[in-house]
Amino acid sequence: MSDPAKRPSVNPFGKLSGAALKDHLDLQNGLSNWQFTAVSAALGLALAAGVVLAAGPWDSGQRKAEQDWAAARDGTGGAHHDPDAPAGPAPAPSAPAVLAALGTAADRSAPDTQAAAAAELGSVLDPLLEDSALGTRRSAVVIDTATGGRLYGKGADVPMTPASTVKIATTVAALTALGPDHRVPTTVLASADSRTVTLVGGGDPTLDRAALRTLAADTARAVKAAGVHEVRLRYDTSGYSGPALHPIGPNENIAPLSALMVNEGRLDDTASGPAQRSTDPARDAADAFGELLDQAGVDTRSGPAAGRAAAKSRPVAKHLSAPLSGLIERALTNSDNDIAEALARQTALATGEPADFAGGRRAVTAQLKKLKLPLKGVALTDGSGLDRHDKVTAALLAGLLARTADPDHPELRSVLSGLPVAGFSGTLSGRYTTKSGGTGLIRAKTGTLTGVNTLAGTVVDAHGRLLAFAFLASGTTDPAAAQSALDSLATALAAGKR
Repeated sequence: MSDPAKRPSVNPFGKLSGAALKDHLDLQNGLSNWQFTAVSAALGLALAAGVVLAAGPWDSGQRKAEQDWAAARDGTGGAHHDPDAPAGPAPAPSAPAVLAALGTAADRSAPDTQAAAAAELGSVLDPLLEDSALGTRRSAVVIDTATGGRLYGKGADVPMTPASTVKIATTVAALTALGPDHRVPTTVLASADSRTVTLVGGGDPTLDRAALRTLAADTARAVKAAGVHEVRLRYDTSGYSGPALHPIGPNENIAPLSALMVNEGRLDDTASGPAQRSTDPARDAADAFGELLDQAGVDTRSGPAAGRAAAKSRPVAKHLSAPLSGLIERALTNSDNDIAEALARQTALATGEPADFAGGRRAVTAQLKKLKLPLKGVALTDGSGLDRHDKVTAALLAGLLARTADPDHPELRSVLSGLPVAGFSGTLSGRYTTKSGGTGLIRAKTGTLTGVNTLAGTVVDAHGRLLAFAFLASGTTDPAAAQSALDSLATALAAGKR
């Protein structure tokens, strides 16, 4: 199964006042595009000032939400200020340790050579990789993002099942092909006589009912202006091809793939995690659109029918998704399979490939080749990591993360900012919540399938270096123990030798 849904993020900074918290988040979030290098910056150990200048910040995703949350609790005013609002949630168990880390001195005595650094990391990581909880096969790579040098590698080039960490490859490829500002359209076309309207899906799985209502209102206004109050309704899903079902079959972790859907085909009001899914999300979206057209005063007769728009149809309404950077942050933070598969298809469409699994595989692989990363033995059969036939190497995952921190690739920064924060957000919100040196300092994508546990992300070590890491394990029999062993590896990177 895919990464389980976690509880919503809470304020990790405890009882800081709204103003103080907002100031702290402004510091953290403005620089966190390269994975908590704000920690080392606060310690006077800036790793690469160019990375900060090139990074952003993106005005979307988790960081924007945190800033709004802080401002809303500022007793002197701010967005959504409510003087009668209840007190904020209790602090995360290790929040004081995170704040302390921001104000203490770090060890500036980094090893003099890469060989010395590798030896130091080997003495720390080798014993942890022997943990039997990591199953029968394991691999690991650690890269210093400032230099691009590999500091550690065990089984680095062995292809292994990545589970959801493959989303790192999917999102990097999408950004390389489309750029962070790309938005996915959903459009409505009206025939020349305005008596037929067609809802055209562009592949935005995050389309919601509010957006659909706006599309309906704009459409009704346009056809009424032509003197029409009754239309035939069609819906067009031709943007995607191939099978709609993921190879794992019907599953609460992913809806049937369609270029047209509302709220990822969820049949409840959830926004992430497992949920019962529609068996025909495109028809459900068209039905909802028809109801909204009826409410807007345009009769849709007998309901929608699948089909393309008539020749010489004109656009009468359009909705654009959040920027690709925001979709990527959401996909990574919540391990969102629907968005990940949509991103693979958007990459295919952008590069002239069919928008199906095979086209997505070819398109994503082609984009990764542009980054000159090791692809021997790599097989990307889907965009989400739900397919056990996916194969990647620890060298590829760590290399991708290092590229996203490269000042020459600012377009990739939302991959870093979308990674869950240890102990605080997304699929890491329930991990690192006890006393741990990694809480708040590690950002990483998780991966979980039966017998497979993976973790890939970034961390600032005791020497102030921003490290990219990938740890993959297969043949595991106890998921909780395997996750704990992976967390220990990442925490060891954060602690290092002092």
